[in-house]
Amino acid sequence: MKYLINSIAVVITFHISVHAQNENIPLKQYVKEADKLSKNKSVQLAMDAIDDFEEQTIADMILLTEIPAPPFKETKRAKKFREMLETIGVDSAWIDTEGNVLALRKGKKGNKTIVLDAHMDTVFQEETNVTVKREGNTYVAPGIGDNTRGMAMVLTVLKAMNKAEVETQENVVFVGTVGEEGLGDLRGVKHLFSDASDIKIGSWISIDGGSSGRIINGALGSKRYKAVFKGKGGHSWGSFGLANPHHAMGEAISLFVKEATKYTDKDGLKTSFNIGRIGGGTSVNSVPFESWMEVDMRSLDPKRLIKIDTIFKISMREAVRSYNASGVKDKISMDLVPIGDRPSGQLPIHTSLIQRALAASTFLGIKPKLKTGSTNSNIPIAKGIPATTLSRGGKGRDAHSLSEKWTNIDGAKNIKLVLMVTLMEAGIYK
Repeated sequence: MKYLINSIAVVITFHISVHAQNENIPLKQYVKEADKLSKNKSVQLAMDAIDDFEEQTIADMILLTEIPAPPFKETKRAKKFREMLETIGVDSAWIDTEGNVLALRKGKKGNKTIVLDAHMDTVFQEETNVTVKREGNTYVAPGIGDNTRGMAMVLTVLKAMNKAEVETQENVVFVGTVGEEGLGDLRGVKHLFSDASDIKIGSWISIDGGSSGRIINGALGSKRYKAVFKGKGGHSWGSFGLANPHHAMGEAISLFVKEATKYTDKDGLKTSFNIGRIGGGTSVNSVPFESWMEVDMRSLDPKRLIKIDTIFKISMREAVRSYNASGVKDKISMDLVPIGDRPSGQLPIHTSLIQRALAASTFLGIKPKLKTGSTNSNIPIAKGIPATTLSRGGKGRDAHSLSEKWTNIDGAKNIKLVLMVTLMEAGIYK
């Protein structure tokens, strides 16, 4: 078959035994597994089908992009995605209580469930113009890459499996998740790994951004808060000397930055902090009655994330105490409102799913690179469940902007990668 012929040379050159010293080169047993899978006739047909579906994949991407899916308002896109999955053909499809779309393709044994996921939400508000513009092989629209390209890839993998009549040993559930972006705080995938979930997940594969060879095996955890400082408020002249929430917040920022910098400058896995938004006040000549700021802290190490979180909380409380004791009239109160909590973690390189992703990438001529990221995979990785996030391929630019672009540079290759990793994990029945 045309796919097999193109792949033989890659496999032969890859069988050299230099992998042991390089974390991005898979172990021989997984190279052999990828080689064996590629020789399966139904898999060859599925790989060829991905090329045949190229125009339809683009059409699906455009269709889904032009259905707005702002934070916490993904319902319209979810209904369409479910309809598209049902049209392709699955054993069952439904939308769960959190809003996730799930479509089950049963395996012959069904002892385990493999999930293939792409998140449905974008960072853009409902009124955003999401009409797709085409410039050659580049497609321009808010959310086109992040993440409707991923959703279209999920659909094409299912189409290819059905057209080639691929039979897997284990169940495969095709999923569109809600709440991956921003304040969504991974709510969709958190639900799927909670006691309220409709399925028990054995392995998790997400599609998201990054260069074509990016393989996520590290979960970059984060803690996010909205710190709200409150006072009586008043006139800037008549109430001069009254406790001012802006002034208190300024002291809190100064103290936190000082103490957090001391910690992040120490040796250890990278830990970061950022004050991303601030607000409050009514006018230039008013003592504000409220000030607020939104803070993001991140680390790959769960212990370091807890430590920077502790430094933040202590700094906020100490700054308010110190400010209230400085001689101002009345007092400032402060509330910390959690707005994000993504756990950290890292899967060992020898994890079978990670090795399969490395082997499949190299087999297809994609140079793999293990990476850390903040994606839907954070939740299963932190729980020690085999999980990875693979790239949507092509070339993405200007993500999260109104001029977001995705260029179709050998885009089908990453769909083949996703198919191959999914089938390696689910197992071919015959």
